[in-house]
Amino acid sequence: MIDITPEQPDDQWEVEALFDLCFAPGREALSSYRLRDGIPFIPELSLVMRDDLRVLGAAIRFWPVRVGGAPVVLLGPVSVHPTRQGEGLGGLLISESMSRARHAGWEHVLLVGDHPYYQRFGFEKMPGVRFPPPTNQDRVLGQSLTATSFPTGQVTKFS
Repeated sequence: MIDITPEQPDDQWEVEALFDLCFAPGREALSSYRLRDGIPFIPELSLVMRDDLRVLGAAIRFWPVRVGGAPVVLLGPVSVHPTRQGEGLGGLLISESMSRARHAGWEHVLLVGDHPYYQRFGFEKMPGVRFPPPTNQDRVLGQSLTATSFPTGQVTKFS
């Protein structure tokens, strides 16, 4: 059995430990983290996945940002515990959270990641979106959740 729920305050340290386990030690030096500084993640979209023993298997977070002034949701990080990788948990979390984003009224989702992995979820390269350096612009991906066009311009902090 798998239980997907919004991340709660009590989950924070366990989720952070999972991110530390799965990502390089300098992950917080990335430009995406500067966009998150001082901004809380979106609780209804930031999910944790636990098994029937309540062991954390995966987590995903979303943050508000702006692209050319338009509000956009930034996906990431998403992480699956190394002992659970290959089970489809990351894909399940991405699909569930994207559905929740659509129902919450978000029109666009942005991320920095590998196109070959994320294209199966509908993400495309966004050449008109400028992410702060030192991000590789070829890894900037986006998806519109509605019939509206994805905004273009500089990605900035949500304020």
